[in-house]
Amino acid sequence: MDARVLPGVALVALVLSACISTRSEPPSAVAPMAAAPAPSAALGPVIDGPVLGPDGRCTGTPAGTAAAIEPGITECDLVRLKGKPATDVLVGESGKGQREVQVLYSEPGGRELYFFVNNSLDRVVKP
Repeated sequence: MDARVLPGVALVALVLSACISTRSEPPSAVAPMAAAPAPSAALGPVIDGPVLGPDGRCTGTPAGTAAAIEPGITECDLVRLKGKPATDVLVGESGKGQREVQVLYSEPGGRELYFFVNNSLDRVVKP
């Protein structure tokens, strides 16, 4: 055998022998990682009472007592006061974990856009 090959073979044998274990004891147990608690915003906002679905219908029986369309009324109160379903409803969530709903009514005199945050009328836009 060539004298230059012998050191290379010895090195390979040494590396391979380190990979082969003859230990009969099981590997030590590793403690499982505790699951990180989910942030409360990940669950979405908690809304009391019925809300509008994407189809413009209330998810329950509106129990509101609002007598006028004004800031603070609920989504379902708006539909009840208008007396007809919305033309379009966009339901989403803000980056702050809040429920945001845009309700559009196309009226003969123009459009009305109602913005709700967490089931409370925030503002009205009548272009």
